Amino acid sequence: MTGMDLLTPTLADLRAQAATVLSDASTGRAFERASERELAAQVSAIAEIGRVLEALLVDATGEVMRRSENAVRDDRMTSHLGCRDVTELLETLTRVAVPTATRLQKAARAVRPTVSDTTGELLSPVFPSVRAAMLDGIIGVDGILAITEPLQQTAPRVSAAARAEAADVVVAEARGEGPDGAPPACAGLLKVHAQAWALALDQDGAEPRERLMERKRSFTLGTPTPHGIPARGMLLPEVAAQLQTIFDAQLAPTVQFDDPFRTDENGDPLPLPAIDDRTRAQKQHDALAATLGVAASSGLLPTLGGHAPTLIVSVTAEDLDTGTGHAHAQGCDRAISVATARHIACAGVIQRITSRPDGRIIRIGTEERVFNRHQRRAIALRDGGGPPRRGAQRAAQRRVG
Repeated sequence: MTGMDLLTPTLADLRAQAATVLSDASTGRAFERASERELAAQVSAIAEIGRVLEALLVDATGEVMRRSENAVRDDRMTSHLGCRDVTELLETLTRVAVPTATRLQKAARAVRPTVSDTTGELLSPVFPSVRAAMLDGIIGVDGILAITEPLQQTAPRVSAAARAEAADVVVAEARGEGPDGAPPACAGLLKVHAQAWALALDQDGAEPRERLMERKRSFTLGTPTPHGIPARGMLLPEVAAQLQTIFDAQLAPTVQFDDPFRTDENGDPLPLPAIDDRTRAQKQHDALAATLGVAASSGLLPTLGGHAPTLIVSVTAEDLDTGTGHAHAQGCDRAISVATARHIACAGVIQRITSRPDGRIIRIGTEERVFNRHQRRAIALRDGGGPPRRGAQRAAQRRVG
């Protein structure tokens, strides 16, 4: 049985009004013609309207969740609409990504009132003051999660009443009614306040969370794919912080002044250095590769067969001369290109091995470097840290044996 639709006509009118405002602002170039003070006021007003609409969406999400919690799968709203779970349904209805759908559900879980099983009346939500601030357009999804997530992490060690009282104090900061008379706080500052209260209320401190994180820590290399080797895991906070520090150090921007009129000894103009067009993720990958290379050659790691952990790359002399074919890295099932093998050898050593067609080794040469120490330093100075690889000016330095 379908009840009366109380909202759809109103929402349609609201959408039409918003579309008219957007069209007028775009065609009339309202933002460009506004003064800085007017533009700031407009941005603030638009954000307030957005928070009110977010409140509507959070409440609607909470109702979708309630109708999808039935113990019988066939009676769930998600099943009726052909979706696996609430996240998939929200993706379909709102066209948002999974993280956004997840955040909507977290926000709804924190502020939605529960329905009594016996009387059907609405009961108070977990954080009443947070819900009131949401309905007043004071905070949106970001603000809701900034306040509630740190406090919810203290459950069950901290009582629900204490968590709600702490939320009241933080909400006062969001409204600009805090004891210090500061203006309304943004979501980032609200999270700082909530975290401070969570630490003050939680007598056990961070130890329970640390024990949980230690149990959940992991790092694995996945099955090779045509695109590379996927890595998955969960890093401890201090490990992630150390890795981030290494990334920051290696990816710190540098200033280099290039002379466009440089010439060689024959008077011919020299080409300008290649532009580094790597993405942030690609740069972090190369920084990790460089870090692993430095660690492997440091002499501080356990040895394998009496030698430092060494990346061994094999390639036939014919393929190396012609630049065709493939090379193979020990410990990796996927073939690599000869160009990659050459790149690795630039900072490592080459050992020539002669074998018969049946695979029997008949001669082992001595290890020899492609470039000596002084040449490698000169190359590093020329290329900004190492031999260029796929546009990288700072390539990973590896020792190859």
